[in-house]
Amino acid sequence: MRFMCIVKHPGPSANPTPQLLEAMHKLADREIKAGRMLDNGGLMPVKSGAQVRIADGKLSVIDGPFVEAKEVIGGYAIFELRDKEEAVAMATEFMQLHLDYLPGWEGTCEVRAFATP
Repeated sequence: MRFMCIVKHPGPSANPTPQLLEAMHKLADREIKAGRMLDNGGLMPVKSGAQVRIADGKLSVIDGPFVEAKEVIGGYAIFELRDKEEAVAMATEFMQLHLDYLPGWEGTCEVRAFATP
């Protein structure tokens, strides 16, 4: 099954420490070599983005930053894994790196399966 892990956090992001970056790269390298990680990436700050929205039957474009944003998506990873339990284990391992190497950081890693026909 294919899963996406979406990392979200409140407010502006703290810069990752060199130790966290190294640990994340090791994890990604391991998973890519094993054929489980298909893609991953971090996202630029919301001030450089835009939202295209439909509300009240009208289309609008809003440039970032977005005042109403309560959480910011900081990055993602796409995996091919056996099941939800394996995906949750992967997300847990990734979030443990943040706990270990970025004290005080708070966030969520949402695990979602891709819809398949």
